[in-house]
Amino acid sequence: MRIIQHAECLPTATGPMQTTVYRPAAAGAYPAILFYSEIFQETAPISRMASILAGHGFAVLVPEIFHELNPMGTVLGYDDAGKNKGNSDKASKPLEQHDSDTEAMLAFLAAQDWYSGKVGAMGVCIGGHLAYRAAVNPGVAAAFCLYATDIHSGTLPSAPGNDSLSRTQDIRAELVMVWGKQDPHVPRAGRELIQARLEKCQTCYSWLEVNAEHAFMRDGDARYDPALALQMFQTAIALFQRCLR
Repeated sequence: MRIIQHAECLPTATGPMQTTVYRPAAAGAYPAILFYSEIFQETAPISRMASILAGHGFAVLVPEIFHELNPMGTVLGYDDAGKNKGNSDKASKPLEQHDSDTEAMLAFLAAQDWYSGKVGAMGVCIGGHLAYRAAVNPGVAAAFCLYATDIHSGTLPSAPGNDSLSRTQDIRAELVMVWGKQDPHVPRAGRELIQARLEKCQTCYSWLEVNAEHAFMRDGDARYDPALALQMFQTAIALFQRCLR
């Protein structure tokens, strides 16, 4: 399936947010996926991941997750400078602003004739967390969360009682949670804490732990596992085809 790509500037509660849309070139109405990036924003690997999803019949939106904190179009490097800036941005932006970004994307989708009316969320690293967070929104039907950081630790800024672990009780979407067992960012104790909360809240979820390090989805990285990445795409696409069509 051929796809097209275009940049949109969406109004949000905290200013304009550049968002790249990847969608099938053929006319028609398609379900959507909100695809949340790593701290580095829309890098080449993130763009390629979005293209793969779009090629399976989805309209994929990739927002600049730190649009308030950077000039439009900012892409951070996969180096120490980029990592330090991205981590600083992550620690500076409250979860409530991510919530309003999600609302802005849903409002944008509602006005598009190429949107079918069903939407899911997917992300990697902090993007996995943001996909989990997006699932709190009743408009999101499914979320595929890859090695989601900071859920267990509650280290992203938010109002008291509004951290993502606490908000698990509000999730009505179906979740798939994927973890690398060799990922130091979310240790076993952290994973167990999240799973215990999902069980307590009777969330509809699947849980998958694989032998991989952090960022195993990022092609070009030393930790990249191509076979596992392919498996994850297949699993995510199956989830979205079932829940969004």
